Amino acid sequence: MIRCYIALGSNLGEPQKQVRSALSALAALPNSALVNCSRLYGSIAVGPGQQNDYVNAVAALDTTLTAAQLLAAMQRIEAQHQRRRAERWGPRTLDLDLLLYGESRINTDTLCVPHPRMHQRDFVLRPLTDIAPQKLLQSEFDGINSGTFKDTDDLWVLNENDQSQSA
Repeated sequence: MIRCYIALGSNLGEPQKQVRSALSALAALPNSALVNCSRLYGSIAVGPGQQNDYVNAVAALDTTLTAAQLLAAMQRIEAQHQRRRAERWGPRTLDLDLLLYGESRINTDTLCVPHPRMHQRDFVLRPLTDIAPQKLLQSEFDGINSGTFKDTDDLWVLNENDQSQSA
């Protein structure tokens, strides 16, 4: 099994419900096990126009699926949640990003792992720190460690009682 980390985000419809539904769908993938999930975070939308705030989380998944198979499965889950790919950084019912696929480095037309912008996004880094702080400490990305988070009101825990859940 390969340990993967997947970022989840939603800001249309019922974002918390959609993120939880996506977690269930990830847990149901063949040859895979949902190992852990961060708390749910709220974040201010990054992108064009006035958008609703996002709900964000990061999940740890163990799988024997290849990275390409996992990406295809994630895109199917997005489609099941009526994801439309109309506008870059536009609002979305569900966004799933493969952050890390074991220790693999992948750079194809359809997939880049580690995710090339994960180190720029507190809404990815903070949830990742909930479940895998060692990934930030071991990271080769410049400036990533658990002490680099900006003091900001742009990211908040949605529910302190919504603690990480081990499968």
